[in-house]
Parts: sequence; structure tokens; C-alpha cells
Amino acid sequence: MHYQNKSCCFGARSYAKNPRKDNPFAAEMPFMKGKAPIRRTLQYLNAGQLMLKDKVKIFSVNYNTYGEHHEGARDFVFWNIPQIQYKNPKVQVVTFKNMTPSPFIRCYFENGKQMLIDIDSKNRQEILHHLTTVVGKSEETLKAEAKLAEKQDNPASFGVGCMKHCICEIPGQLPCPGVVPVPKHMRGKYKYQMKE
Repeated sequence: MHYQNKSCCFGARSYAKNPRKDNPFAAEMPFMKGKAPIRRTLQYLNAGQLMLKDKVKIFSVNYNTYGEHHEGARDFVFWNIPQIQYKNPKVQVVTFKNMTPSPFIRCYFENGKQMLIDIDSKNRQEILHHLTTVVGKSEETLKAEAKLAEKQDNPASFGVGCMKHCICEIPGQLPCPGVVPVPKHMRGKYKYQMKE
């Protein structure tokens, strides 16, 4: 079968607009529907740059769906909010449309304080850069958290600095040879002595 529309992902866009029974992408890529389906891919969501500080609990964006000075806020909501939601699962992200004359972002902190950020007439890159410097985690903090996540204890590990000191403490393992002698048929020196 040859598909003539090669605009996006081998013609997936034309099928997303006009779903038919013979759509070869329906089973393989069910997320390839709607405007800019790339926003729902895991690779795109992981590419998000804004990791909010732990103190931020609610992140709200107020903008209008019309007006030139709201264009950057609209683009930010369309392209960056999915990444922010994915990268910050413990933060509530809220958007308010057509309720304000000028666009702004309000962050609510765990101690009850609020921060109001003006995003009027800014493009989405400027908004993202400003948020990263004001309410985002620093590079050093992100590196330290990544290193700490690597060191997290594995329950299967044993030895110094782990939950279990010796493998004999794990259920289903042989007891320590210092406490209970290993059966002779399992010991090498008896096995090899019998063969000679």
C-alpha cells in the first residue's frame, strides 16, 4: 500500500483527521491524533528543562486565547505545560483561559506564600528561561539529585552499608558457615577428595 501524504510520520496526520478502518497507524500509534501529537511522546516529555523547586505546590498560568501579547503564553501552554506536568508529578498545574487582561503565572508555595510572574509580550523561550532562573532547580541541585537516585538501596543488595549485612539474612539462603557448618557434599575439599 502506498500513502501519498508524507507530511508527518508517514501520513499519520491525514489518518488522524480522517480515521478509517484501513488506517495502518491506528494500532501502532494511537497517540498520533490531535494537534501536534509529538507532545505526547515520551521522548518529548523527557526533554523538558524546567524542574520546579520542592517548595512549589501549585503552578497556575493565566492567559487569553486571543491577543498578540498573549501569544507567548499560548505557545508556552501548548508546548511546555505537558513537559512541566511530566517532570513535576507532585505539582498541581492549572491553566485559566480568558479571565485576565494580561498573562501571568502564579506559583503557590508550601508555606502559603505566592509568587506572581509577569509573562506579558514574552515568547515561550523567554518565559521558560525566566521560570528556570526564578522557580526552577539549579544545575547543581539536579546533578546531586540524579546522583542520589543512582545510590538508592536495592533490597537485593547485602554487605556494608546495606539493609542486610550478610546473604544468610535473606530468606531462602543457606545460613552462615560460621554459625551452621555447610553440608559436606556441598564443600569443595570433600568433593574433590572423594574423586581422588
